[in-house]
Amino acid sequence: MIELYTDGASSGNPGPGGYGTILRTIYTGDNEAYKGKLIEKEFSGGYRKTTNNRMELMAVIVGLEALKNLNQQVTVYSDSKYVIDAIDKKWVYGWIQKGFAGKKNKDLWIRLMQVYKLHQVKLVWVKGHAGHPLNERCDQLAVKASKDKSCWKIDSVFEMEEAKG
Repeated sequence: MIELYTDGASSGNPGPGGYGTILRTIYTGDNEAYKGKLIEKEFSGGYRKTTNNRMELMAVIVGLEALKNLNQQVTVYSDSKYVIDAIDKKWVYGWIQKGFAGKKNKDLWIRLMQVYKLHQVKLVWVKGHAGHPLNERCDQLAVKASKDKSCWKIDSVFEMEEAKG
């Protein structure tokens, strides 16, 4: 079982943004020195101009894409109703059938659903900024990444779509 904690942030919406992701699992491999120990990895990234929803999506995408084996049991913890409800309430499947007509973030939804279907994913909503230690840590990672201009990437799809109006 793998636990995936995620959060996205943006300063302004749109504005500079970032995501934070923590992967956690108990080691079950053959190396006796690690057997039964908690393994934890952190990921983060920042963008010069994006939205909070895009960063919430990126946090989940990066975590799922980091998994090395297929068909993993993964519990994703997110404070994003946008992400959780779109999948749990099956809205995203209707969006896919309609070619995302009138919907934002098509590129990231497609990317998320491609990796989502490779695993057995359970989604759990957690209240943001309510003291959950791992959600708070993801928020710290996301905010730090959103402020680190030296590492900013360009969210080219968002910037092109925004330029079109």
